[in-house]
Amino acid sequence: MGSENNGKFTPALLASAVVAALGGLLFGFDTAVIAGVSKALKEIYSLGDMGEGFTVSVALLGTMAGALAASVPSDKWGRRDSLKLTGFLFLVSALGCASAWNWHSMLFFRFVGGLGIGAASVIAPMYIAEISPAKSRGLLVATFQWNIVAGILLAYLSNWIISSLGFDPLGAEWRLKLGIEAVPALVFFALLFFIPRSAYWLLKAGRRAEAEESLRKISPESVAETVAEIEESIENSRRLGNPPLLCRKFAYPIFLAVSIAFFNQFSGINAVLYYINGIFEDAGFDGNMPAVMVGLANFVFTIIAMSMIDRLGRKTLLLAGAFGTSAMLLAAALILKTQAHQEFLAAALCVYIAFFAMSQGAVIWVYISEIFPVSVRAKGLSLGASAHWIFCYIVAQLFPKMSGLEGADFGFESVRLNGSFPFFLFFATTLLQIAAVRIFYPETKGIPLETVQKSFKNPFAKKSPAQKF
Repeated sequence: MGSENNGKFTPALLASAVVAALGGLLFGFDTAVIAGVSKALKEIYSLGDMGEGFTVSVALLGTMAGALAASVPSDKWGRRDSLKLTGFLFLVSALGCASAWNWHSMLFFRFVGGLGIGAASVIAPMYIAEISPAKSRGLLVATFQWNIVAGILLAYLSNWIISSLGFDPLGAEWRLKLGIEAVPALVFFALLFFIPRSAYWLLKAGRRAEAEESLRKISPESVAETVAEIEESIENSRRLGNPPLLCRKFAYPIFLAVSIAFFNQFSGINAVLYYINGIFEDAGFDGNMPAVMVGLANFVFTIIAMSMIDRLGRKTLLLAGAFGTSAMLLAAALILKTQAHQEFLAAALCVYIAFFAMSQGAVIWVYISEIFPVSVRAKGLSLGASAHWIFCYIVAQLFPKMSGLEGADFGFESVRLNGSFPFFLFFATTLLQIAAVRIFYPETKGIPLETVQKSFKNPFAKKSPAQKF
């Protein structure tokens, strides 16, 4: 939105951001709902440990494909209409999993759900960023992350309620748990018909009158100025033709997108969320209540982060969060290594989650949606999101093996890991993150989206460090 826009929240702006962010709710729900049915599926389909693991993780393969492919429909059909496609994929996945007739059909529909997650992780933040005033863009895009967290909690709550009801027709309670996602998916799909298209995409498609109408609905102030600024940004991009994303010119934003995705996942967040019960059980006590505490911490501190992201800035939150998460990861690693003071493990992981939610969790989707110029924004977001899911898959697959191995397998023959090795690895990664953010990451707080790339220097420039995008 235009640089002179005062950032007021109009009803249409709020409604549009909230509706698009519901893609995050489905993202979180679809990711977490499998936790309540994995044991049932293992028994029904007579799966071994590897089969159970693949049933859970096959959706992550879909997320990679969905994220990589999302730039094509978002550029061709627009951000809003592409979100309709993700809603349709969530609906098909929910109904398909609920009616799966064998294991292979279950895998197929889980993969379809992953496609929706991957595409939503690209398109929803991009749409919200493109309709938001610069002064409140961080808050509005962060509603996507808040919805992911809310979706995870909703999935756990839904599983618990369905189990407590004792409603199990034909011994197929798991079908209801998976199929209930069709309700929010259908609501999401229907609401998308009532929000405007992105003015960025409309102007890029040459539909100026529709773009002006969209802006008048979302933010009626400074429509002409905003249109002029967007058109200038688009014209600057068009002078470059249709540049490939993977070239030296875009090396800096590519580095930022891929590195923030790497630090996000190798800080251990999904290892903790996916395996939280096992972590606590290995530490010697029941994992259910500590896991609930960790989930609530994630939810509450994501809300807190949303109130700070446009005041403190992205870089400040990333640095503060990295210091906090590194300290708590080290504490957890030492507790697991020494098997001492295990009563503090839940507290350490809750504080870890709080620091993560207030930094990486809230910032990643905002930051990736801001750092690419309009000519490659969709491609850049696809790259960043797919990198996020690739790193997520690696961590999710390796964590159980790393947690259970003796040190000799890694060359530390005198050290027994006791589940601590991954946490030492995550601790080291967060230390690297502190250095990377401090040296390389620019601040994007309060800068209009169409000019944000002009505001920071390119350290990878060919001729001069001061060369701008």
